[in-house]
Amino acid sequence: MSDFKDTFAIAASGMRAQASRMKLVAQNIANADTPGFHRKEVSFEAGGRDMPEGTVRTGPVRLDRTELSRIYDPSHPMADTTGHYDGSNVNTLIEIADSREAKRGYEANLKMFDQARQMSRSLLELLRK
Repeated sequence: MSDFKDTFAIAASGMRAQASRMKLVAQNIANADTPGFHRKEVSFEAGGRDMPEGTVRTGPVRLDRTELSRIYDPSHPMADTTGHYDGSNVNTLIEIADSREAKRGYEANLKMFDQARQMSRSLLELLRK
């Protein structure tokens, strides 16, 4: 039964990591029009020593340091003397692609979790007979 426990832990860690990634994507999209906003990114790392091999966790949240877009709007309160201000570096097309990738990763881990649950249920029924 330890193998099933490890499988559940691996799948659950993957779902947690992808949910964290989706949360950051949502924050990025929500702040796409916020002046001076830097896109947030997260990477995945191997789980800790006390976790089964194959588990993942999210690393530290990093800010994307690519250059901010310069927007010309002389009427904007943050505009400088040339009429420009710093926008954000969020590309909504990239964020949509990241959200789809996170969704598919979450669904794959959920499917693995469900398969392990069905296998453990079948094993228990076989043992009862």
